[in-house]
Amino acid sequence: MAMPDAVTLVEVGPRDGFQFEQAVVPTLRKRAVIARLIAAGLKQIQVASFVHPEKVPQMADAEPLIRMLPRREGVIYTALVLNRRGLDRAMASGIAALEISLSASDSHSRKNAGMTHEEALDHGLRMIDQAVSAGLHVRASVQCAFGCVDEGQIPATRIAGIVRRFVDHGAHVLTLADTTGMGSPPLIESMLDAVLPLAGRLPLALHLHDTRGLGLVNLMAALNYGVSIFDTALAGMGGCPFVPGAAGNISTEDTAYLMECLGIHTGVDYRRVGEVSREMEAFFFKSFPGRMHRVTAFQPPHISN
Repeated sequence: MAMPDAVTLVEVGPRDGFQFEQAVVPTLRKRAVIARLIAAGLKQIQVASFVHPEKVPQMADAEPLIRMLPRREGVIYTALVLNRRGLDRAMASGIAALEISLSASDSHSRKNAGMTHEEALDHGLRMIDQAVSAGLHVRASVQCAFGCVDEGQIPATRIAGIVRRFVDHGAHVLTLADTTGMGSPPLIESMLDAVLPLAGRLPLALHLHDTRGLGLVNLMAALNYGVSIFDTALAGMGGCPFVPGAAGNISTEDTAYLMECLGIHTGVDYRRVGEVSREMEAFFFKSFPGRMHRVTAFQPPHISN
C-alpha cells in the first residue's frame, strides 16, 4: 500500500501531556495554548479527560475549559472518558466528540480503570452504545495494543476481537495505542495485518509513545500500510503513570517536520508549534523530549504569508 498524500495529526498535549505533569495549568492558559495550536494548523485537539478530579487535578477544569474553547470552523475538540461517570459528565459538557478507551491488558486495566479487562470491555461497549445513540462522534481506542510491561506482548487475536466489537457497536474511528512504547515495526505491521481488514472503511489511528525511541520509526511502518491519522503531543509531552520509565507521545513538531520532509501534507506549521512548546517548558521548568522545538529556537522567526 502506498503512503498517504496527507496525514492528520491529532494533538493530545492538552490532555495526555498536561495530565502527566504535577503542576496544574490554569484554565485560561490552557485555552491560550489551544488557540495557538489551532493557529499553527492543528484541526483536531484532545482537550480534556473526564476523570476523578481528586485523582487527576490537572483535568478538574474539563467542563469550564470546554465552555470557553475558541470556536473555529473545521476544528474538532475531543475528550477522553474511561467510565460511565466520565461519560455522563462529558455528555453534559456539550463536547461533540469523545474517545472511549480501554486496555487490552488485564493488569494495566486494573491499575488505570480499576476494572478487569473483561469488565472494562463490557463497560466500554455500553458507553459506545450510549454515546453513539446520543449523536456523539466516538473514537474507540485500545490501550497497550502493542504490549504490556506486566503481561508482555498482547495476542493479536485479543486486539482483533476488541476491534471487531468496537466496529459492531458503531464506533466512528478506531485507535491502537502503544501505551507502553513497546511497539516495533514488526509488531506494528503484524497488528495492522490483523486489524485493518476488520476496520473496513472506518478510519484507523495510532497513538504512539516514544519510550524506547521507536515512535517515529513505528509511524513510518504504519505509513507504509496507508495509516493517515496519528496522535501527537507538543514537545513530546505525556506518558503513563503505570509504565516505569514511560516517555511521552511522538512530538507534534517532530512529526510535522518528518511529514514535510516526505512531502506529506499535514497543514501544521512545526515552527509555530515549537514556539508553544518552548513556552510550556518554561512554565513547567523542565525540558521535554521532542527535538524540533529546540532546533527552531535558533531559526529566524516564522513570518505568515
